[in-house]
Amino acid sequence: MKSILVTGSRGQVGTEIRRLAQQRNIIVVATDKKELDITQLDNIERVIKKNKSSIVINAAAYTAVDKAEEETDRAFSVNREGSANLAQACKNAGIPLLHISTDYVFNGDKDEPYKETDKPAPTSIYGKSKLEGEEAIRKILQQYLILRTSWVFSASGQSFPKTMLRMATERDTLGVVADQFGAPTWAGDIARVLLDITSDYLQGNAINWGLYHYTGTPNTNWFEFAKIIFEQSAQENLLKQTPNLSTISTENYPTSAKRPKNSVLNCDKIQKELGIKQPNWYFGLNSILNDWKNSEA
Repeated sequence: MKSILVTGSRGQVGTEIRRLAQQRNIIVVATDKKELDITQLDNIERVIKKNKSSIVINAAAYTAVDKAEEETDRAFSVNREGSANLAQACKNAGIPLLHISTDYVFNGDKDEPYKETDKPAPTSIYGKSKLEGEEAIRKILQQYLILRTSWVFSASGQSFPKTMLRMATERDTLGVVADQFGAPTWAGDIARVLLDITSDYLQGNAINWGLYHYTGTPNTNWFEFAKIIFEQSAQENLLKQTPNLSTISTENYPTSAKRPKNSVLNCDKIQKELGIKQPNWYFGLNSILNDWKNSEA
């Protein structure tokens, strides 16, 4: 029996893929870096052959944005060479690759949402390594789907909501950047889209392969996102008290890697060509807060 191979299965999206696949009774071969080193082509080919994989979902990536400025070789090894290896292995096996990319391929200077046709101009090592991974896939493989997304959050991993709740227990006041704009995206929604596309392919339906943008809606900034996180957390009794929030500028919150000030992605193409609508990220936030509440019960 053929299988779906998932890399990076312990990351935010990978965890949600495993959970959703179980709910749908979909059998996946879930691998992480301990089981499959994507920087080694022969390892990938061996796993694909062993499991008779019919499609690969790549949720593996080097995502430590600031650390990547120092660990440049490691970032490119995973995000560029790893992506190229997966594409080559899929080409050799005659199977498609679904791949997750990022809004960081853009510099954030545009005043409008970025379209798939806009020229990338990453300003960080992370963004550059992800872009070169995209380019490698597109050069090697024909049957690919690259899904650019932004501000991914989930109940697992070091996501923004988890960081905010931790800081709320440590501080009475909190300054949050208000001049970076984007769209939070729940990892569960990304997992759903990837599994929906996978199911369509396995059922023999035609897929419009290519590059797509997919994020949650509505657009916001980090300050407003934090504000809603605290409001909903208080309603769920996850916080005894919320910190006093204040807005700060990017200049007052220096980081090793430069962040794009405008991370908003235009998602018209994916709706037009694949019939996939943008989800409201409020529902995803409610879902992870309920998960945390239930885990404390």
